[in-house]
Amino acid sequence: MERGEWKTRVQELLNVCHEEIRKTTAIGKKMLTASKTNTCLHEAYEELGKLFYKAIENGEIEWQNSKSQDLIKTIRSCQEDLDSIEQEVQRIKFAAGPEVAGIKNPPDNKGQ
Repeated sequence: MERGEWKTRVQELLNVCHEEIRKTTAIGKKMLTASKTNTCLHEAYEELGKLFYKAIENGEIEWQNSKSQDLIKTIRSCQEDLDSIEQEVQRIKFAAGPEVAGIKNPPDNKGQ
């Protein structure tokens, strides 16, 4: 292979690599933008759901859709579970000794 041919091939290879890097960078930017947009969409849906739930609970909206009623029951149950867990966490935080996690103090073996 002649020297000029070799340089041409290397330059072609560098151009192909440069183009692929440019494409990959452009795709990465688009994916990052899509991820941010998806997060924004998720947050908006979540906020809308919370507002809708509060409106139903406050009697501002009446909606008898069976799926929505199931979701409302799930939300109530989860809220009750979270309240219970929070109470347990507070109890554990302020309890003294190893009985906190349901472990009784080991028997005192002193004097044996």
